[in-house]
Amino acid sequence: MKLSRYAAVAVAALAIALGAYLSFDREAPPWPVPDVGYTLLDGTRLTTGTWQGRVVLVNFWATTCSVCVHEMPEIVATHERFKARGFDTVAVAMSYDPPAAVADFAQSRGLPFGVAIDNTGAIAKSFGGIPGTPTTLLVNKRGEVVKRYLGAPDFAALRRLVDALLAEG
Repeated sequence: MKLSRYAAVAVAALAIALGAYLSFDREAPPWPVPDVGYTLLDGTRLTTGTWQGRVVLVNFWATTCSVCVHEMPEIVATHERFKARGFDTVAVAMSYDPPAAVADFAQSRGLPFGVAIDNTGAIAKSFGGIPGTPTTLLVNKRGEVVKRYLGAPDFAALRRLVDALLAEG
């Protein structure tokens, strides 16, 4: 009898935890971008407020994340394809990523967009927490997150969405 009571308590606790997790699901778009300041590798200081009127892809990544490294050429290609139409990309390296490794990666790959290092984890926290890398957010011209991808996105679908967002007035 005690075993079944413990099992019931465990199931109830799991159900409560799952419910709490699902209720905090920020994937239900849109949700406003937080007001966050960040510094790019070149020293440029920006805020998310500068994104107004632009479609922005925000990629939380790490040099130690094999999926992140593998998807980076697709992120570069997406950036290059749409940058002339008001599209921008910001790659945010996680707090545990060594700054020297991030700088070396960005330079050796010739990343054509801004790269920031989230030294303190404040950027990730401001976006509601980043459950893992890669996590990619797509922001519309009104400063709202309209899509969140955990893991590598379907880049064909992402590009169709970017194209549609850029076409919005």
